[in-house]
Amino acid sequence: MKATLIRHLIFWTANILVITIIFGAQIGHYIIALPAVLMVMPVHALYFYTLTYYIIPRYFFGKRYLLLCLSSVICIVVAGLLFRSVDILAVDPYFFDLSKNPDNHFKWHIPEGTFFEKLLEPASLASAFIGSNSVVWIGVSVKAVKMWYDKREAATQAELSFLKSQIHPHFLFNTLNNLYVLALDRSAKTPGVIMGLSGILRYMLYECHADLVLLKDDVEILHNYISLEKIRYEDRLDLNVHINESISTQKIAPLLLLPLVENAFKHGVSNTEDEPWITIELKVKDQHLTFKVSNSKSQKITTSHQVHFDKIGLQNVRKRLEMLYPGRHRLAVHEEDDVFIATLHLELGKDA
Repeated sequence: MKATLIRHLIFWTANILVITIIFGAQIGHYIIALPAVLMVMPVHALYFYTLTYYIIPRYFFGKRYLLLCLSSVICIVVAGLLFRSVDILAVDPYFFDLSKNPDNHFKWHIPEGTFFEKLLEPASLASAFIGSNSVVWIGVSVKAVKMWYDKREAATQAELSFLKSQIHPHFLFNTLNNLYVLALDRSAKTPGVIMGLSGILRYMLYECHADLVLLKDDVEILHNYISLEKIRYEDRLDLNVHINESISTQKIAPLLLLPLVENAFKHGVSNTEDEPWITIELKVKDQHLTFKVSNSKSQKITTSHQVHFDKIGLQNVRKRLEMLYPGRHRLAVHEEDDVFIATLHLELGKDA
């Protein structure tokens, strides 16, 4: 609120100074010009705020373009008439009185006639329309661009929040399924799984609201998730995880990597009948990240595997990458009868 008020004060102060300099140069008196500029400033302010805080938000963003045009035309006409009225009732008498003083070295002519005759005098009315619109529409243009940008940012953030929220129930559903299987077997590992799940959910609930998190924290969540899955598969799974030691202060959008690993476990090796395997490789060099997840899969689910992952996991990851890392990522998916490989290349250098 305070920052907004300061921006508006700066905007109107700049307007007053610019108009005073231009008008003062015309009559040769900057100090004399200032009160006249202040007299018409309420008209500018009323015109500007009506357009930017009522008409544009209500009709432009509401896609009611006919009403937008009609209301804008009405505003233009009313502002021009008000501007000319202030000229007649305040500005002209002010300058006429000052022009009587020979020291001021300028003359000011007041047209004869009634108020309405002066109001509708073509040349003066045209000048009033120009004077009332020149400053205001510069401000309106700037404000409209800012409103459009803010609206686009809000829509982008809403979509990102939706995409991020999709990860939570999907992951939770899969992990609870694993927990259910262990509980049926009355496994002594069940409490450990619950604690691991609790840590991951805590990260999702309290850390993932940030736009960026430390890469090492996101990698730690990957380790926790992999540990949970290892409990389920025990020695039946050939798991190889290779993460280089170059991770330090790099940051990444949260939970970009987890869906690729989750897919490998849930829709790959869980359906592999003989010797399931997963290889996870993470390499970071400076600000370039390469993440590769390879896994076995059953030949019987060649089509359904890709369809399912496209619908929930891969599509989600692709959309978030397009929004957060435009032009700075490449996600390649390779599938054969018994192998599924997902490779992500990502530039981490700039803020997502």
